[in-house]
Amino acid sequence: MSERSESKRPPGQNPEPRHLPDRVNAVIVGAGFAGLAAAMALRAQGIDDFLVIERGPSVGGTWRDNTYPGVACDIPSHLYGFANHPNPQWSGLFARGDEIRAYLERVAGLERIAPLLNTTMLDARWDDGVWRVRCSGAHAGEIAASTLLLACGRLTEPKIPDVPGLESFPGPIFHSARWDHTTDLRGARVAVIGTGATAVQLVPELAKVAEVTLFQRTPAWIVPRDDRAYSPAERASFTADPAVLARLRDELYAEGEARFASRSGDRDAAAAARAVALQHLAEQVPDRALRRALTPDYAFGCKRVLLSDAFYPALSSGAVTLEASALAAVEGSTLVAASGGRHTVDAVVLATGFESTEQPYADLVRGEHDTLAAHWDRGMTSFGSTVVAGFPNLFVLDGPNASLGHNSSVLMIEAQAAYAARTLARHPGVRRVDPAAEDAYTDEIDRAAASTPWISGGCRNWYVDERSGRLTLLWPGTVDAFRATLDTDGGEFLPVTIERGAR
Repeated sequence: MSERSESKRPPGQNPEPRHLPDRVNAVIVGAGFAGLAAAMALRAQGIDDFLVIERGPSVGGTWRDNTYPGVACDIPSHLYGFANHPNPQWSGLFARGDEIRAYLERVAGLERIAPLLNTTMLDARWDDGVWRVRCSGAHAGEIAASTLLLACGRLTEPKIPDVPGLESFPGPIFHSARWDHTTDLRGARVAVIGTGATAVQLVPELAKVAEVTLFQRTPAWIVPRDDRAYSPAERASFTADPAVLARLRDELYAEGEARFASRSGDRDAAAAARAVALQHLAEQVPDRALRRALTPDYAFGCKRVLLSDAFYPALSSGAVTLEASALAAVEGSTLVAASGGRHTVDAVVLATGFESTEQPYADLVRGEHDTLAAHWDRGMTSFGSTVVAGFPNLFVLDGPNASLGHNSSVLMIEAQAAYAARTLARHPGVRRVDPAAEDAYTDEIDRAAASTPWISGGCRNWYVDERSGRLTLLWPGTVDAFRATLDTDGGEFLPVTIERGAR
């Protein structure tokens, strides 16, 4: 069933029910950046017989789900997009969340990709040479596919902290990724739990209308964002001359690759970046006690380095109370901090991140021997950060060791999607990964990560699986290096057994 049959429908909408076909070449699960990249890559290889399923009501992934005040990307906008779909009309150096969602909807329309929306993968099992994918929702049923591409994202399921009494809080309480727009927080006493990437964007906006108490378990390294709007003349130039935009993208890419040194533990580069962060803190937070509370005691790069020009001023403004310890308990409307501090509030926003190292979809996918969750019970593993032993004809995009701490994750997704499509086009049949090759690749990742701040920098981060202490989210190298790993002629590097006569 070709996606082209839906080309006249508005992007991101299914105006009438579609029946699941009995069989397709490939099923793509998810319609965010990864799902759209996979669909475009398949098309580029002449593969039209695929289906995209999406549990949400539209394309967009995390940029559909996250609508909190101030949501934006911290990768420059002209690098945070598909290479073959430049957008000369980004409003500024860093795109807002609603702009990115609109961009993805526009790309889906231009590429005639019409996912089955409101359709959830119940489970997928490898059975007699095919993947049998069961779906519920708007398009319920079972479909057989030669290949399964998981494009489910890594930041999809909110992480809810295990805090005694949290469920008893009598007022509004919600995760930042499930923002409740029906709740009016103007004039309210609002607790924000967490000081990660979401909080540094959210708190300055929330402090404009509410009395904010911010619970900080661990301070973050924060560097200047230096955001600015693109002028009408600049946007006109980008539109008129694609070469100008291409040069800008190349410059941004090179800047991102250069950041790898400071994030991964190069002593001189990390010291220089740390000095920038400390100067930024000193310039924006005059109060010494507050500055001490906001100064990290771990290596630069150990946790995600954040960008903000507004967070520190908000904390210095008097509109935000910093509780420099974790939330320990909830007693009715009173939040009790690990320090013993007590804060009575009207509403709670959980900016507590996502279930990143234990992906929710892993329980739903059963290969030749067990589920992905069981295979990954000591942390996610793979070969080439894309394929997994015991799971024939399965590709995982944005999965094990495919994220970045220094550059645009879209670059990694595109490399994985292109590899998967090349492999499907040039190596039909059943493709099985050699378990020894997966073990060797995992050992290589572990060796590369051992000396980095992500492992040895003295902090807890969401890149490391606490069950094994392994780095399972980040790729411990540059984008150039990752591309070189995957960029072979048709994927011949992949140590697989190919059964040409498979169905």
